[in-house]
Amino acid sequence: MNVRLTTIGRRTGQRREIPLYAFEDGEGLVVVGSRGGAAKDPAWVDNLRAHPEATVRVGRDERAVTAREVRPDDDDRARLWDLVCEAFPLYATFQRRTERTIPLFVLERVSGTHH
Repeated sequence: MNVRLTTIGRRTGQRREIPLYAFEDGEGLVVVGSRGGAAKDPAWVDNLRAHPEATVRVGRDERAVTAREVRPDDDDRARLWDLVCEAFPLYATFQRRTERTIPLFVLERVSGTHH
Protein backbone atom coordinates (compact mmCIF):
# COMPACT_ATOMS: atom_id res chain seq x y z
CA MET A 1 0.00 0.00 0.00
CA ASN A 2 1.13 3.55 -0.62
CA VAL A 3 1.85 5.57 2.51
CA ARG A 4 3.37 8.91 3.41
CA LEU A 5 5.95 8.66 6.17
CA THR A 6 6.87 11.80 8.10
CA THR A 7 10.16 11.67 9.97
CA ILE A 8 12.16 14.22 11.94
CA GLY A 9 15.40 15.22 10.23
CA ARG A 10 18.36 13.95 12.23
CA ARG A 11 20.37 17.12 11.63
CA THR A 12 17.74 19.80 11.08
CA GLY A 13 14.97 18.63 13.41
CA GLN A 14 12.51 19.53 10.63
CA ARG A 15 9.68 17.29 9.52
CA ARG A 16 10.41 15.34 6.33
CA GLU A 17 7.69 13.58 4.36
CA ILE A 18 8.40 10.75 1.93
CA PRO A 19 6.06 8.57 -0.13
CA LEU A 20 6.81 4.89 0.41
CA TYR A 21 5.29 1.52 -0.18
CA ALA A 22 4.45 -0.36 3.03
CA PHE A 23 3.50 -3.94 3.72
CA GLU A 24 1.06 -5.02 6.42
CA ASP A 25 2.35 -7.42 9.03
CA GLY A 26 -0.05 -8.00 11.88
CA GLU A 27 -0.66 -4.65 13.58
CA GLY A 28 2.43 -3.03 12.04
CA LEU A 29 3.59 -1.80 8.67
CA VAL A 30 6.93 -2.80 7.16
CA VAL A 31 8.91 -0.28 5.09
CA VAL A 32 12.06 -1.01 3.11
CA GLY A 33 15.09 1.29 2.71
CA SER A 34 16.10 -0.04 -0.69
CA ARG A 35 16.96 3.12 -2.63
CA GLY A 36 17.00 0.89 -5.70
CA GLY A 37 20.07 -0.95 -4.45
CA ALA A 38 22.24 2.16 -4.16
CA ALA A 39 25.37 2.01 -1.98
CA LYS A 40 23.90 4.33 0.68
CA ASP A 41 20.71 4.14 2.71
CA PRO A 42 18.00 6.68 1.91
CA ALA A 43 18.00 9.75 4.18
CA TRP A 44 14.71 8.73 5.83
CA VAL A 45 16.45 5.60 7.20
CA ASP A 46 19.02 7.72 9.04
CA ASN A 47 16.22 9.97 10.29
CA LEU A 48 14.30 7.00 11.73
CA ARG A 49 17.43 5.64 13.36
CA ALA A 50 17.98 9.00 15.07
CA HIS A 51 14.29 9.69 15.83
CA PRO A 52 12.13 6.54 15.69
CA GLU A 53 8.97 8.52 16.48
CA ALA A 54 7.17 9.30 13.22
CA THR A 55 3.77 9.55 11.62
CA VAL A 56 2.40 7.55 8.73
CA ARG A 57 -0.58 8.45 6.57
CA VAL A 58 -2.53 5.67 4.91
CA GLY A 59 -5.20 7.27 2.78
CA ARG A 60 -6.94 9.69 5.16
CA ASP A 61 -5.81 7.82 8.27
CA GLU A 62 -2.81 9.34 10.00
CA ARG A 63 -1.22 7.54 12.91
CA ALA A 64 1.68 8.12 15.23
CA VAL A 65 4.16 5.26 15.01
CA THR A 66 7.41 4.12 16.52
CA ALA A 67 9.87 2.62 14.07
CA ARG A 68 11.77 -0.50 15.01
CA GLU A 69 14.64 -1.47 12.75
CA VAL A 70 14.75 -5.18 12.00
CA ARG A 71 18.45 -5.97 12.33
CA PRO A 72 20.16 -8.62 10.16
CA ASP A 73 20.50 -10.93 13.19
CA ASP A 74 16.84 -10.48 14.23
CA ASP A 75 14.92 -13.78 14.23
CA ASP A 76 12.09 -12.12 12.28
CA ARG A 77 14.28 -10.66 9.50
CA ALA A 78 14.07 -13.61 7.09
CA ARG A 79 10.27 -13.84 7.38
CA LEU A 80 9.80 -10.11 6.82
CA TRP A 81 12.27 -10.04 3.92
CA ASP A 82 10.35 -12.92 2.28
CA LEU A 83 7.08 -11.03 2.86
CA VAL A 84 8.29 -7.87 1.09
CA CYS A 85 10.07 -9.74 -1.72
CA GLU A 86 6.99 -11.85 -2.42
CA ALA A 87 4.93 -8.68 -2.81
CA PHE A 88 7.67 -6.75 -4.67
CA PRO A 89 10.29 -9.11 -6.19
CA LEU A 90 12.54 -6.22 -7.27
CA TYR A 91 13.73 -5.89 -3.65
CA ALA A 92 15.73 -9.12 -4.14
CA THR A 93 17.32 -7.57 -7.24
CA PHE A 94 18.08 -4.38 -5.33
CA GLN A 95 19.78 -6.42 -2.58
CA ARG A 96 22.00 -8.15 -5.16
CA ARG A 97 23.09 -4.72 -6.46
CA THR A 98 24.55 -3.54 -3.16
CA GLU A 99 26.91 -4.75 -0.46
CA ARG A 100 24.85 -3.15 2.32
CA THR A 101 22.01 -5.04 3.94
CA ILE A 102 18.85 -3.25 2.87
CA PRO A 103 17.17 -2.02 6.06
CA LEU A 104 13.68 -3.01 7.12
CA PHE A 105 11.61 -1.10 9.67
CA VAL A 106 8.39 -2.11 11.37
CA LEU A 107 6.18 0.89 12.08
CA GLU A 108 4.18 0.13 15.21
CA ARG A 109 1.18 2.27 16.08
CA VAL A 110 1.49 4.31 19.26
CA SER A 111 -1.42 3.37 21.52
CA GLY A 112 -4.45 5.59 21.38
CA THR A 113 -3.58 7.42 18.15
CA HIS A 114 -5.99 7.44 15.26
CA HIS A 115 -6.90 10.56 13.30
